[in-house]
Amino acid sequence: MENEMKEKAVIFTGNSISHEDAKKILLANYQPPVRRFQLEKFIQQGYKVMGIIDGIFFDRAAVGHREIISALNAGVRVVGGASMGALRASELDTHGMIGVGKVYEWYRDGVIESDDEVAISTNPETFEPISVPLVNIRETLKAALGAGILSEKEYEDILELAISTYYPDRSYLGLTKEGAKKGLISEEKRKLLLDFCINSEVDVKKRDAVLVIETVKRLVEETEV
Repeated sequence: MENEMKEKAVIFTGNSISHEDAKKILLANYQPPVRRFQLEKFIQQGYKVMGIIDGIFFDRAAVGHREIISALNAGVRVVGGASMGALRASELDTHGMIGVGKVYEWYRDGVIESDDEVAISTNPETFEPISVPLVNIRETLKAALGAGILSEKEYEDILELAISTYYPDRSYLGLTKEGAKKGLISEEKRKLLLDFCINSEVDVKKRDAVLVIETVKRLVEETEV
């Protein structure tokens, strides 16, 4: 069954979840983050299910709406979530693209709007993130608030600082250091918060990436019936 699945599903990722971790959930054709003009090749190769998790942002190379609509019109089931997939699914769910996960719901419901929320800097060779996405920071700071590490005002101030930080520069070390420097949190609180962020991060993007892969797996199984 899984060998057959491998021929029927292609998934674009590498930032939100590594290919190694993804393969533990489903054997599929894992590709790097999607760029413009890539989908047609996989449609022609006969793939019936596509998962879009990660993709190129902020330039003309980003996967286009028309490409995804063409795939849908060709009978391909397209699932999106976590990052670029969540953004495109929120824009194209009325056309039949399947959106899953919290980030998709946030975009769909207007809780967040900017591409900057999920954008990160990555190692160009391994696709490994070298900055922290704002969606993860949001949920991790909320968890720190719930754990009593941050007061409501401290939470709001640190989150605002994160939002105003250019996306490639977002890190928990930098955020807590700058927060203490600006007097938003005490030095003692800085250490507590940094320890919490590093050891108890809420990785929203990875959770949603897992949901995309699990949804793709279910759709592939349905095509086998």
